[in-house]
Amino acid sequence: MSLNAVRLPANEAVRESPSQSALSECVSRTVRRYLADIGDTSCDEGLHALVIREVEGPLLREVLAFHDGNQSRAAAVLGINRATLRKKLAAHGLL
Repeated sequence: MSLNAVRLPANEAVRESPSQSALSECVSRTVRRYLADIGDTSCDEGLHALVIREVEGPLLREVLAFHDGNQSRAAAVLGINRATLRKKLAAHGLL
């Protein structure tokens, strides 16, 4: 079994609630798996910073691709200013 493929106890494997979105459930499942993988080892940069760093790049890439590279439309969908989008794209090496 690889480091990221951890078998969770049956009572923890699925905690879906009808009000939880598919995206929320995916994040919950992934964070539970990550925490199980690292155990008591601390995350040097902090879990919040790690999740934001790992999620933001793919989010920007997918939204931009969905809008055929149109940064203005992508920024509007993301709810951020176009200049902020460009800054984030540059930070993630997506420009």
